[in-house]
Amino acid sequence: MKSLFHFAYNVRDLTASRNFYGKILGCKEGRSTSTWVDYDFFGHEISLHIGEPFKTEITGQVGGNLVPMPHLGVILDYKDWLIVVERLKDAEISFVLEPSVRFEGEPGEQWTMFFYDPSGNPIEIKGFMNMDRVFAS
Repeated sequence: MKSLFHFAYNVRDLTASRNFYGKILGCKEGRSTSTWVDYDFFGHEISLHIGEPFKTEITGQVGGNLVPMPHLGVILDYKDWLIVVERLKDAEISFVLEPSVRFEGEPGEQWTMFFYDPSGNPIEIKGFMNMDRVFAS
């Protein structure tokens, strides 16, 4: 069964969010009103609504590093992941966890990075050389 996820969450400023999600991440804008905007978030739908972002804490452990929980994430093909890394670096976005590889040489080998959107919502983007290995252990 194939599906897409839809995730709606709060942002403080739609203009800053449009710049970040649309221009920096390269997501295509969809429907919108004066209080919310939809994006094609790498093949999935996110809806950004004006409001107070969800509370997060730096409690997750990824490869010995503490990361924000909860967080939004997406998994990309490694080549696409590299494009996003360059977009974020060009925009001088600070990383919570710098782009790095995990499980190198193992079945679940993946590249990951954590960063925040302008409202403080944490995002993780993973990259896989072989998408068939996403659930490998």
